[in-house]
Amino acid sequence: MTKEQTSRGRAQDRRQVAAGQDHEIRYEAEKMDVSKDEVRDAVKSEGNSRKKGERKLSED
Repeated sequence: MTKEQTSRGRAQDRRQVAAGQDHEIRYEAEKMDVSKDEVRDAVKSEGNSRKKGERKLSED
């Protein structure tokens, strides 16, 4: 009996930035043309929502 695969987990994962994973911080920093430290600060202040973090980075 195998569990059926769904795409739900992937969609939820893409909406968030994992601050503990360097490749996600690096990707977001390159995408927004900011430093990795700025991305980490945005995640700390706004939470791990990608949309909120990008909004915060575009304001600064």
